[in-house]
Amino acid sequence: MSKHLEAVMEEHGEYCLRVAYLYVEDWTIAEEIVQDVFFAYYRQLDRFEQRSSLKTYLVKITVHKSHDYLRSWKNKRHVLLEKIHRGANKCTPEMTLLAKDEQITLTIALFALPITYREVIILYYYQELKVREIADILLCAENTVKTRLRRARKMLQSKLNPSDWEVLMDDSF
Repeated sequence: MSKHLEAVMEEHGEYCLRVAYLYVEDWTIAEEIVQDVFFAYYRQLDRFEQRSSLKTYLVKITVHKSHDYLRSWKNKRHVLLEKIHRGANKCTPEMTLLAKDEQITLTIALFALPITYREVIILYYYQELKVREIADILLCAENTVKTRLRRARKMLQSKLNPSDWEVLMDDSF
């Protein structure tokens, strides 16, 4: 493995892993996605034109690979099996404990959003990207990103206590 690729993986690997996890909600699958991301980057190293930062480029690949996974049959089978398993174990002590934590409550509400709204919240608040950068990653207009952010905030508002979503209601893009 080249020293360059090792350095890129060391610098951006954990970040890409967190982004993938926020999409697929499973660490093992997120790790597989990140492996695919760096493999794709290595295979197409000469395609990176440096019009954006390397971090933005890798996040864009991560988002696309995550979307691919979410559309795949493998994911649909995994979700179905998990629903069946959850139906058998309605409420565990761990779930009760986690539900009390405000951060977990926010995460659960975030994962309940449709992917188009979840991804803009993740990229804007968690990855701290600008609206323009999000539009580039998602291949859509900046106004579309702003609209999705507004709608996602409104959806979260109905799921959270006022103190939990207060910060998200700031409309200054």
